[in-house]
Amino acid sequence: MSTPLTIRKYAANCKDCFGLCCVALPYAKSADFAFDKNGRTPCKNLQSDYRCRIHQDLRREGFRGCTVYECFGAGQKVSRVTYGGNDWRENPESAKEMFEVFPIMQQLHEILYYLNEALHLEATRSIHKELHAALDETESLTTLGPHAIINLDVPAHRAKVNELLLKTSELVRAQTPSRKNRKLGRGMDLLGAKLRKADLRGANLRGALLIAADLREADLRFADMIGADLRDTNLSGADLTGCVFLTQAQLNAAQGDGRTKLPPHLRTPDHWK
Repeated sequence: MSTPLTIRKYAANCKDCFGLCCVALPYAKSADFAFDKNGRTPCKNLQSDYRCRIHQDLRREGFRGCTVYECFGAGQKVSRVTYGGNDWRENPESAKEMFEVFPIMQQLHEILYYLNEALHLEATRSIHKELHAALDETESLTTLGPHAIINLDVPAHRAKVNELLLKTSELVRAQTPSRKNRKLGRGMDLLGAKLRKADLRGANLRGALLIAADLREADLRFADMIGADLRDTNLSGADLTGCVFLTQAQLNAAQGDGRTKLPPHLRTPDHWK
């Protein structure tokens, strides 16, 4: 890496947010949530100070889904920048609009997260100029007013940025000696796959379904992990150093242990310990 990567700017800071994910988003009773909740309805665990009443016990209380959600900093951006610190409780006339803006901002901030990571990779030096331009353009979109944000064509912008993320992936994965892995198809169905100790260096695992897959002691160095579904994936002893576009939310959804090697900007989830 050219410079140390920091994701603080693109990580949730709940103390500066009006609990937007706990209100704007819907969820259904399942293994991930203990009860049903409609969108734009406050979760019954949301307190008056916008803190979660059971934050320290979410998994034990049946809210694993909350522990694997990441807004990439969109919550505080909408709360403190887009709406200038005017919350939805004291300004109910803007509540519906704020809840509509939030998931759009989340998508933009996720794009910023990936672009920021790409810019800190030595392998992408040849496309740094294009990455900087995309980052600046995306950042400018996040500073628009609510009406403009609601009317953005985010899929079109994402598609344009994705071309740069694909180039990033190719440049990073080209560093590995295992050529066969670079040709693995994205979006593969690897549900429950037995891949213990597999050599997946430089693998293209974009959007791969790895739910409950056994990746214990697998070598995932320099793999592209963008959008990979790692729910209950066993990463115990696996090596993920150097892999790209892996998020904390993906790790929080997986299983692992103290032997699992992670990129330096990500932390070992509490439930792995």
